[in-house]
Amino acid sequence: MLWFSFFIVSLIMLGGWLWQLRSKNAGIVDVLWAFSLSFLALFHLITSDGYLPLSLLAASIMFLWYLRLGLHLAQRVLGEDEDGRYKYLRDYWADKTNFYHFFFFQFQALLAWGFAIPVWLISQGQIENLGLAQYAGLAIAIIAIIGVTTADKQLAAFKADPKNKGEVCEKGLWNYSRHPNYFFEWLHWFAYPLMGMGLEYGGWLWLAPLIMLLFLYFITGIPYTEQQAIRSRGDKYRRYQQTTSAFIPWRKKT
Repeated sequence: MLWFSFFIVSLIMLGGWLWQLRSKNAGIVDVLWAFSLSFLALFHLITSDGYLPLSLLAASIMFLWYLRLGLHLAQRVLGEDEDGRYKYLRDYWADKTNFYHFFFFQFQALLAWGFAIPVWLISQGQIENLGLAQYAGLAIAIIAIIGVTTADKQLAAFKADPKNKGEVCEKGLWNYSRHPNYFFEWLHWFAYPLMGMGLEYGGWLWLAPLIMLLFLYFITGIPYTEQQAIRSRGDKYRRYQQTTSAFIPWRKKT
């Protein structure tokens, strides 16, 4: 069933690729990535052979986290022009755009499938009852969802004001981190290894926040976002980089 779940997510991404052929908006891949993780969390819960309360807890966290993210991204992607990151790639790839996009969408399917494996592993595990570690994981997830929701609302309110067009948001959490949304995304991933404590292969789950950190900080998150921010805001964003922590919320540099 684990491999079958990848087949389903691959079909979802195929549908997204076909949709962007007509819409010319590859940003749909971000929406489908988030919804795929929600789907996979539910799928692994339904096919669970493990301790049901633990499976339900872990799957619910992933399902709700990425459902929220998917709805947030859908509102932006479907209501605006194509994200600058994808416009840049469309221009860079030129007449090979659709060819490369196909493999990019399928790579995102593979990533979604891989990042859902912690819930699959937890859903197969057996413990006698929920303990302190599991409740600590739940607490971290709650803190993270409050943090990321706050950051998203602060950024949305900033962008909604026409006077802020072309400016850099330094309101609220964005005054202490250039990417508080990524920070809380990463923080929430500590919920899964904590929930997996006591399981036979639970120790492997500590790789999840490490791998997510690598992707957010070095591969798909911060680098691409900051490149686009510099293209659109120039020296204003460069000054922001010099004074504000990239990831972990911290006081301003003077």
